[in-house]
Amino acid sequence: MTAAQAEYTDQEARVAARVAELAAAFGDPGDPANPTGDAAILAADEAGELSAAGEKLLDAFGLNAEFVPAALGGRLERLDGLVRVLREVFRRDVALGLGYGVTSFMASVNVWAEGDARQQARLAEILLGGDRVSVAYHELAHGNDFLRNDFAARVQPDGSFLLHGTKQVINNAARARAWLLFSRTDPAPGPRSHSVLMVERAQVAPERLTVLPRYGTVGVRGCHLSGLELDGAPVPATALVGTLGHGADVALRSFQLTRSALPGMALGAADSALRTVVSFATGRHLYKRTVAEIPQARDTLGGAFLDLLTADCLCLAGTRSVHLLPGEASVYASVVKYLVPALLQQAVHNLSVVLGARFYLREGETGTFQKHLRDLPVLSLGHAGAAACQATVIPQLPRLARRSWFTTGPAPDALFEPHTGLPEIPYRQLALAADRDSLSASLVAAADTLPDGSPHEAAVRALARQLTAELRLIQQESLALPPVDRTALASPASFALSDRYAVVLAAAAVLGVWRRARDQGADPFLADPAWAAAALDRLVRRLGRRPAALPADCAGRVQEELLRRHAEGRSFDLYATAPAG
Repeated sequence: MTAAQAEYTDQEARVAARVAELAAAFGDPGDPANPTGDAAILAADEAGELSAAGEKLLDAFGLNAEFVPAALGGRLERLDGLVRVLREVFRRDVALGLGYGVTSFMASVNVWAEGDARQQARLAEILLGGDRVSVAYHELAHGNDFLRNDFAARVQPDGSFLLHGTKQVINNAARARAWLLFSRTDPAPGPRSHSVLMVERAQVAPERLTVLPRYGTVGVRGCHLSGLELDGAPVPATALVGTLGHGADVALRSFQLTRSALPGMALGAADSALRTVVSFATGRHLYKRTVAEIPQARDTLGGAFLDLLTADCLCLAGTRSVHLLPGEASVYASVVKYLVPALLQQAVHNLSVVLGARFYLREGETGTFQKHLRDLPVLSLGHAGAAACQATVIPQLPRLARRSWFTTGPAPDALFEPHTGLPEIPYRQLALAADRDSLSASLVAAADTLPDGSPHEAAVRALARQLTAELRLIQQESLALPPVDRTALASPASFALSDRYAVVLAAAAVLGVWRRARDQGADPFLADPAWAAAALDRLVRRLGRRPAALPADCAGRVQEELLRRHAEGRSFDLYATAPAG
């Protein structure tokens, strides 16, 4: 074993150990005496507060270290590893995941990507000391069009700044030790009008700062969303992150990490929702059988399981592309942020039908389900809604159609390996736009080389070919897009085109994960072509196409694995880990 291989093995062991430690610390969710169990989390949610016991637990665990690169004393080595650790928090409470730490992650990546050594060391010190950091990109008046933001940082002759204006709907604005502020530094319009500043609370005179009242929310009720108003507050020149006027570039590079990672964390909440409904369905009897034996309910449970696996495959490819394919990550990150929340929300909504009237309850086990159903839609907004992510992809479609599709080589195998270590994140290599698409190339290559020996393998191959034909249609339509449809003013047809492309990339990720599992043989279920065929079938149908019928036992194999994992207390993602309880 080489030194690099040994380090990668150690890397995986460290991630797995932290996941297990955090799951054990949270304890049995069904124990009414557990201060971080479902009953206590629901009580905190009803009170509109974060779980105090949950925050204390995460303090003891040192969760902030997950957001700090290892070179700066933290534990951030792999983006997919960060997702796995935070998934344990989101599995228990979305609000706790967002309200305790993810906002700090969203803020800090700006500094890891573009900050100087002093700023990086200082931010690491703040986070490792247990304090929070907030990020403020948007303003309510301008939504996702943050180049129109009015919050001003007026440049002074000595290079310092005077801050004027208001930022709304900031998570932890009142609790943060520092803020990353997307600020107008030039009154002229254009892409060089804004900059990012790292401002510590201690640098702002109290009389120049007003923390706005807290906002009430439908979901994530415990999160502290408020705002900041600054009136002529001076801050030093050293607050500038990166280059003056390049704030949009800083933000777009940072988004490649946050858009890739956040949906994968949220999968923990959908996982818990699925567990709740499987428990109900296997324990509830109707018509002299369990609900889980009723064909419609059984298909709904299996479909939700497949959607979680599909989402996790796409999240895996997205997070690992930041390390392995930094020139392509801008597209994959936006696709993950657009499609994965939609898959998770639809899966949980479908599961609510199985619960029936119990889904409306806000107490007990089904109360936890209802909370996850309320909280998950918040994740499709965050710092960028679905439309904003699609608007990032649409202008790149003609370029990829012209330069990459059906000519680029496939992605490296490591993109699809859940447990393989990764090199450091190459922040400076993250491109603002992609010229290659290796992920879709993996789909094309698979369609040409997949075996078709068994009926299940033949089904996978046929579906791969159908998806490759879809990519060919997307290529033709992308090349024909008029100039106006390559901007934020694109027509609905362009947004539909980006949706179809996202589905094709999800299929490529599913194929990649299955092929690597088959070649490595470590996980018998993931190596089975039955689940891959069933997942691809759902994606083809999502495109509005009618695939050929699958082998009759595909659904049965998936449902059998679902029930096995439920009985063993294992998660429904790619890792099949054993949560507490």
